[in-house]
Amino acid sequence: MTTFARLAASALLVGFVAACSPGGGGSGSGGAPAAPVAGGADQPIPDPTELQVFSVEELSAKVGCKPRIQVDAEDIRTGYCKTEHGEFFVNTFLSEKDKDVWMDRAPEYNPHLVGHRWTVLSSLEVLRALKGPLNGDLHLNDHRTKSPQPARPAGGY
Repeated sequence: MTTFARLAASALLVGFVAACSPGGGGSGSGGAPAAPVAGGADQPIPDPTELQVFSVEELSAKVGCKPRIQVDAEDIRTGYCKTEHGEFFVNTFLSEKDKDVWMDRAPEYNPHLVGHRWTVLSSLEVLRALKGPLNGDLHLNDHRTKSPQPARPAGGY
């Protein structure tokens, strides 16, 4: 993890602690608790129990593919797909922990598209085409963090 990522994570943790402690800025007008936010005031942190879990087949269908199942184990399922965008593998996991363990062992030079309890592996070109329909985060190097987005020029050009 880079120094910047560690600093950002520490700042976020301090903010959560302050918001959750009694009298700690976690309430809006009228004393009602404010929703925790991630990345901005308009993006509430999702409750992990509310995140949708997709199967290999459901993710593949979103991009027009009927997968050929390669691995069908209790903790991981993998399907191979080939569409007009290219070839890719869709992996789903029993838990986020299983996904994290798998990603820690994955080659760092392979880009991944990552979502809640799933990953997709392919070339960067294919992953960029699948990113929108699958609503995943593109991970290029460090699998635990999103890839940085290019900064917009000053003045909104």
